[in-house]
Amino acid sequence: MLQDKRILLIVGGGIAAFKALELIRRLRERGAHVRCVLTQAGAQFVTALSLQSLSEDKVYTDMFSLTDESEMGHIQLSRQADLLVVVPATANLMARMASGMADDLASTVLLATDKKVLIVPAMNVRMWTHAATQANLATLKARGVEVVGPVEGAMACNEFGLGRMVEPNDIVAAIEAALSPQARPLAGRRAIVTSGPTREAIDPVRYISNQSSGKQGHAIAAALARLGAETILVSGPVSQPDPVGVRMVKINTAQEMLAATLAALPADIAVCAAAVADWRVAQRPNAKIKKALYGPPPRFELVANPDILATISKGDVARPKLIVGFAAETEAMLDNAQAKRKRKGCDWIVANDVSPAMGTFGSDSNTVHLLSDAGIESWPTMTKVAVAEQLAQRIAQHFQQAAE
Repeated sequence: MLQDKRILLIVGGGIAAFKALELIRRLRERGAHVRCVLTQAGAQFVTALSLQSLSEDKVYTDMFSLTDESEMGHIQLSRQADLLVVVPATANLMARMASGMADDLASTVLLATDKKVLIVPAMNVRMWTHAATQANLATLKARGVEVVGPVEGAMACNEFGLGRMVEPNDIVAAIEAALSPQARPLAGRRAIVTSGPTREAIDPVRYISNQSSGKQGHAIAAALARLGAETILVSGPVSQPDPVGVRMVKINTAQEMLAATLAALPADIAVCAAAVADWRVAQRPNAKIKKALYGPPPRFELVANPDILATISKGDVARPKLIVGFAAETEAMLDNAQAKRKRKGCDWIVANDVSPAMGTFGSDSNTVHLLSDAGIESWPTMTKVAVAEQLAQRIAQHFQQAAE
């Protein structure tokens, strides 16, 4: 998709600048040509030599270099690229872009270009939420500048919040989308994805849950968003970062997940990848249950949780056009998955073996089987990201075929 595409990478001054090195590697692996402009502030974090070694091209730093201007002036530098990418886009760089300043090579190139621009913001959370930064962001978006990130997470300033730069693979996906609008076959579609475990309280400090990490569900949400779908991710408590370009709804219990899923309807696509607890405690005490020194352990009455997949598949709701369930099994996997698909009423079901020997929970790989009216597809063992991408492509193909 990026073969022979020309990327002008403008490296700004922030600790996240080190990710530009990994980004160059990923772009080069996909056949892109990368040329770098390094700002004076950026040079405090990465060296021109590092950028040049990875890009295998000259790094430009000085607008008043007689040699650089004679060989390739800043006007040509800005216009010979297919896409300009600013990584990281600091608050200062964004402000200068919004103001139309041209006082160094980076800002001059950005002002002189007639090509598409993608910025990748990274800064302290208070800087990001400041009214001035948000006004500059709105100005840039109104001019057609594309933005990816930031995301919520820990930052180098020892604070946590919105402002962390997205990872290089997410930037690559945004670059691919920017250069290949036709590669967004789910544009105009709305998708709901559930992910992670639920937690059902026993008392204020204990709960019933499971080992789901949310890696697969989060990867699916990200893959659908990359294909253009407006994606809502309803997630239980996980340690996974929020996917780029996805609207997050964070919940704890199965009842909260059902309510959030129904509130997100109508949708074209629903992928129920969450590992929802089947039961909850009927009566939860308001205080911690104390352990009796010599008494018997406490007994709890359990009641069934709502069945989210069955509710949206067969209930009196605006049913999505395509509903995909998940079947995590430890025995008779395909038989149990097939029975679950019929019982729940979903269109497809993705079956995987989660027995301890497989090590599926928490790992980065998965071996799945896709069951539908057309039969059973057994996919080879792949990373969960690759499984997500293949599933998203299959969903896109389904809608393309339905439209023919």
